Amino acid sequence: MLKIGSVFLLIVILFSCNRKDEQVYVNDLDGTWNKKQKQEFEFKINDVQNPKNIIFVVRNNNNYPYSNLRLIVNFESPNKKITTDTLNYILAKPNGEWLGTGFGETKEILFQYKLNYKFPKIGSYKINVTQAMRRDILPGIEDLGIKVESAKP
Repeated sequence: MLKIGSVFLLIVILFSCNRKDEQVYVNDLDGTWNKKQKQEFEFKINDVQNPKNIIFVVRNNNNYPYSNLRLIVNFESPNKKITTDTLNYILAKPNGEWLGTGFGETKEILFQYKLNYKFPKIGSYKINVTQAMRRDILPGIEDLGIKVESAKP
């Protein structure tokens, strides 16, 4: 029950703190992420004049066994063109201390994916993410999300 309440509180906080030009999508992984379980995000872009930032939001806890997180990201445009990126993000300092913010054992960290990205056309975009770590079942990842915001000039 506490887990459900904390996820609900996180979503409320994220949406209440959003600027008008910001979209946030969060998938609850419930502490484990299966390699076969794609995390899918779909969002609409209505303004192609102003560049945007796409940022990953990762929440991990002390059960996470690594200091990094490798992701395979498929980015699909409205014309169905897909680009694939393999990313490696650092979650901990060399001494094992978690990066990010938060109280207790859960930390939230933001990772830049596309900065000042000028979307080519108006429409629906999709991002599919799979974990590319050594374990098929990856413990310690509580949530994965994306934030799409207007880039600051």
